[in-house]
This record gives sequence, structure tokens and C-alpha cells, in this order.
Amino acid sequence: MAQIPNLDNAPLNLTSLREQSQKELLNILKNIRGKKCLVIDPKLGSSLSSIIQTSLLKLNLMKFICSNVHDDVSKGLQREYFVYFVPRRTVVCEKILEEENVYNLMTIGEYPLYIVPLDEDVLSFELDLAYKESQVDGDTSSLWHIAKAIHKLEFSFGVIPNVRAKGKASVRVADILNRMQAEEPVNSPDMVVPEINTLILLDREVDMVTPMLSQLTYEGLIDECLHVNNGSVELDASIMGLQQEGKKIKVPLNSSDKLFKEIRDLNFEVVVQILRQKATSMKQDYTEVTTTTQSVSELKDFVKKLNSLPEMTRHINLAQHLSTFTSKPAFLGQLDMEHTIVEAQSYDICFEYIEELIHKQEPLVNVLRLLILFSITSSGLPKKQFDYLRRELLHSYGFEHMATLNNLEKAGLLRKQESKSNWLTIKRALQLVVEDTDTANPNDIAYVFSGYAPLSIRLVQHAVRSGWRPIEEILKLLPGPHSETKRGRFSSSLSFDTLQASANIDKVADGRRSLVLVVFIGGITFAEISALRFLSAQEGMAYDLIVGTTKIVSGHSLAETFVERLG
Repeated sequence: MAQIPNLDNAPLNLTSLREQSQKELLNILKNIRGKKCLVIDPKLGSSLSSIIQTSLLKLNLMKFICSNVHDDVSKGLQREYFVYFVPRRTVVCEKILEEENVYNLMTIGEYPLYIVPLDEDVLSFELDLAYKESQVDGDTSSLWHIAKAIHKLEFSFGVIPNVRAKGKASVRVADILNRMQAEEPVNSPDMVVPEINTLILLDREVDMVTPMLSQLTYEGLIDECLHVNNGSVELDASIMGLQQEGKKIKVPLNSSDKLFKEIRDLNFEVVVQILRQKATSMKQDYTEVTTTTQSVSELKDFVKKLNSLPEMTRHINLAQHLSTFTSKPAFLGQLDMEHTIVEAQSYDICFEYIEELIHKQEPLVNVLRLLILFSITSSGLPKKQFDYLRRELLHSYGFEHMATLNNLEKAGLLRKQESKSNWLTIKRALQLVVEDTDTANPNDIAYVFSGYAPLSIRLVQHAVRSGWRPIEEILKLLPGPHSETKRGRFSSSLSFDTLQASANIDKVADGRRSLVLVVFIGGITFAEISALRFLSAQEGMAYDLIVGTTKIVSGHSLAETFVERLG
């Protein structure tokens, strides 16, 4: 199956967006004469694999560039050097080229790759460190990049008339977007309704509880255990049933795989049952074919089923491998503790559990995830216990992790308690804990965490059903300001507050449902994407939901960005 995701069924014409990015890249290469040796940042390489087949580029990756230029100069070789910044040049990088005395030997350009379509309904801005940069380093340059990406979408699909934002960064992006529209206006025909009706901007800071929890959807669990990177996961060939000792293979994970599309958003418990049913059904069909006389049409149906066998085998192998993680007592114990922390009723039990993990020297990132979760739901730790855990962490993992703890404190993820926690109020008002969740036949987004409804997606749910006005007081308890803006000539059109009444009005020209673009600044988890897809598929939902994100994250990848050693 192709690595590059199939976008044919996307609610927006993302294929044209991808083709434009392909064209811009190929034009850059065509304008450079002769044979080319392309040096690509490894992180950028995986992003490009979602845009273009690498076989088209005949890429030859190398790690370093400046030393090679110096080497050529010392040998008296004359070559042309081209450096293209993605998506735009940076002063810091150009300064390094100047300091290395190679700037004048370079032709500098830009490749404006602001958006990478990872799937039919997921767009990534590929800003891995956006959350840490803005929260810890005070670097808000990523906000301009996000606004630019959204503005670029508007040139293809029209000015988005309704914008809701929650969080400091989100409100800032909304302002930058308005400024960009004033300076570089999108001109669309008078009577054409914009394809995207509403933009919802959410800071990751608004809900850091959700990403710290272990994801329990199939795709989310794959990311938790095996780390998905740009729509694929790298595994030992033996896990996938191949007899190639020591060899790694890439397994693509996107909606081009029909079986994956069917099961990716389901709770893992249910996925195991579905795969078992499908395997049993295929076995019965095989028995019937080999023991009874079949008509031609029956044989044809059987052969059609056999075509899905490679996909079946792939996901049975993957599910079997995931089960080795989910059946471990440590995994089950962590799940129990996460739910106990979210319930916020047993402070001492949670504190002692985290203390024990630190003394056992469990992996630091695992400890930090629970500690962040505990600190947020408790609105910080009492000074005595804060100082104690801080000291114990440094004793167990080394004093070089002073920088790690400072990063977490700067981001407000680990702090001393200064006021009573409002988590219980938020949890009850938004019904974040749902008892007796039916994971097989869910009727609420809480199925993605087996009983916890992602706070972030509850906010989206309220926005698309009744607007944020009814939960205004709860919004004030969450980090950062919130705003609502109406823009463009369709700004007077009915918005979320009268969603059901406006369902027919908001359909685009060809009768498709209008779109809501939900943008997460700081990253979104696969479980949250699954919850959004669940919402979008609900009866009576007037809009299709599409996701934009700085990066797809997990609790592990987010916590890891704060880990820094002194010296």
C-alpha cells in the first residue's frame, strides 16, 4: 500500500492542496540545473513523504552540509549550492551560514510548505515544538506560521466567517489572521458560500489533562506503544510475521487501508473482537469452499474477501503485539491510577503511587506524565509535598534534570498550590467522567478513554451544538481568554448559536455539509481525533469536522519535549 495517504474522500479538496505543494517543490528542483544531491533535515523528510513519493525525487539524504562546502573549497572545486528554507527563511540560520563564510556561495530560497495533509480529515502544520517554544522559551513565531497556514487555506476555500478561540495563543492567532486578511485580502465571488463555515482555535494549554492519559483507541494505542510518525510506524519485521531477522519495516497507517479506516477510532477492546470475528468468518468461508460445491458468484465473493487478507494479517499482527503491552500489570496499574487522579477524590493514594514510581526509577517520562496530570487536577501541590517530590526526582534521575523541572514549572505544568482546585467543578459541569461507558456501542465521546470524555472535545461539542455562551463561567475557569469573531461578507450568517436552524443555509454549493475546522495549537492526540470523528458522524450533526494541528502528539511526546539535561 502506498505510503502517501489517499485524499479522494476528504471533505475539502485536499488533493489540490497537496498537488500545489508537489508542484512548488518540483519547480524548485527543475530550476536548478544538472544532477542534484538533496540534503534534507531528517524531520522534514518524514513530512515530505506525506506530500510526494520519494521515488519521484530520487533523494540522496546526507547529514551535514557546511563541512562539505568547506571541503569543496579547500580542494578548489567549484559547485553551485542552493539552500531552501521550509516554509520560510530564518535570520538565525542565515547568520550561521554567514559565520561559516559560506553565505555568499549559496543561493537562498523558500519552499512555502505550511500544511501537510496527513489524512482525509487531518492537516498538520508540522511544528513539533510549538507548545514548549511558546510556553517555556517565549518564542511565539509558530503563531504567525499557523495563521499563515489558515490564511493559505482561505485562498483555496474562501474567508472563514466565524472564528472562536480559547487560550492566549489561539486569541493571538485569530488577531494575526484578521491582520493578514486586511493586508492580503482573499477575494471570493459574492455569492459563493465559503466551504469552511467556522474555525475553532484551541490552545493545548486549555486541556493538558487529556494528552497525559493513556489513549485507548486502536490508533491512539499504537502511538502510545509504538510511536506513529507521519502516518506510519516502524517495526521489527518479525512482529509482522516476516522471516527477516533484525530488519525494520514501515507500516503505513491511513485511510487508504480500508480495514484500518474501519477500526482505527474504536476502543482497542472492540478492535480485538472485530478482528477475531472477521478471521472466524474467513475461516468458515474457506471451509465451505473446500468442502462444498460453490457457484461461480460465491467463489467470486470468496476471492474478493481474500483480497483483504493482507490487511487482516497486518492488523492481527499489530493487535497481537499491542496486547503484549496492554496485558502487563504495569499498564493496567497506570490506567487505574490515571482514572483515580481524574476523579480527584484520593489525593494521598495518588501522591504515594507517584512517590513509589520515583523510588523505583520507572522511566522518567512515564513519571512526568502522571505528575503533570496530578498537578493540573490538584491545581498544584502543597509546598511541602512539591519540594519533597522535586527533591526525590533529582535524587533518582540526577541533578542534571533541574532544567527539566524548571521547564515544567515555567509551563505551569508542575507548580505549588496557591488556590483551591476547580477541577471538580469543571469535571462535573462538562460531564467529563461518564459511568458505565459502552465501548462497543458508544453514545458518548468518553469511549475513547473508557469513561473519560476529553475536555478539549467537550468544548468543541458545546461550540457546535449550543455555542459557548451557556458554559461561559466554566470557560473562565480554564487557562487563557476566549473570543468570538465574525469576518468577511458572510459574517452575518447564522453561527453555532443557532446551529440546527442554519444547517440547510450553511451547505456549500454542491449540497455537501459545511465544514468546521478545529485547530489545536500545541498538538492533538489520536484519541481526540477519534472523538471528533465520532461527533461528526452523529445523527443531527450539521457540519463535517476537519482537524488542523501543529503536530499529532501523545503524553509521551509532549512530556519528552520538556526533558532537558544541564551540562
